[in-house]
Amino acid sequence: MTKIIAIANQKGGVGKTTTSINLAASLAMCKKKVLLIDADPQANATSGLGIDPKQLQSSIYECLVDEYPIESAKVKSCVDNLDVLGSRIDLVGAELELINMPNREKVLHKLLTSTGLDYDYILIDCSPSLGLITVNALSAADSVIIPVQAEYFALEGISKLLNTIRIIKSKLNTRLHIEGFLLTMYDARLRLANQIYEELKSHFGDIVFTTVIPRNTRLSEAPSHGLPAVLYDPQSRGAISHMQLAQELIDKDKK
Repeated sequence: MTKIIAIANQKGGVGKTTTSINLAASLAMCKKKVLLIDADPQANATSGLGIDPKQLQSSIYECLVDEYPIESAKVKSCVDNLDVLGSRIDLVGAELELINMPNREKVLHKLLTSTGLDYDYILIDCSPSLGLITVNALSAADSVIIPVQAEYFALEGISKLLNTIRIIKSKLNTRLHIEGFLLTMYDARLRLANQIYEELKSHFGDIVFTTVIPRNTRLSEAPSHGLPAVLYDPQSRGAISHMQLAQELIDKDKK
């Protein structure tokens, strides 16, 4: 059975796309069949896996606006078992075009359920906003991973996101739940980073991932080479931590 996970936080710069690329690649390296959907007009998840958005014949835009089948729009990535439904800058206009559509919040859900997509995991990289495309992602997802940066303003805005998740759960998607909070850009040498982790644990308990994602130069360099960290430098701390995260997710789903 396919599990659909949105990776969301309306706060920018918290590591959503880095998490999306590297978790998707790590799950694929664990022999899981994975589809990564780039639902951000910046298309960084697309280019971060070595796919030129300008060269895409079709993208998530055509799927949402024209009901173009995902099966025909997806492309293979540089990682075995990992396909990508890419994005382009024209996705910016999709919000306006969706406004007058019937059931506009559930267009992506309909696309994902009306085709026989054969994947273990579908990950959706959301944009740093709570607009209509992100609402579509949350309406289609089974759960949400919320990356949280290990810095002073880390918890700012989380209450707004949690409120959005509650509204979507009550009105659009009753199965939606929080998969986990993921601490990113973690530096164990800093007392503040450890305080943020402890604060997350005290607030949210078991829905905080045990795995934390460290600040890591190789993790930052990898997208410029169009590769996930597990291919760019498999021995780097960034690559190893995402493999641990993938295994934690797989183990959790076995329970």
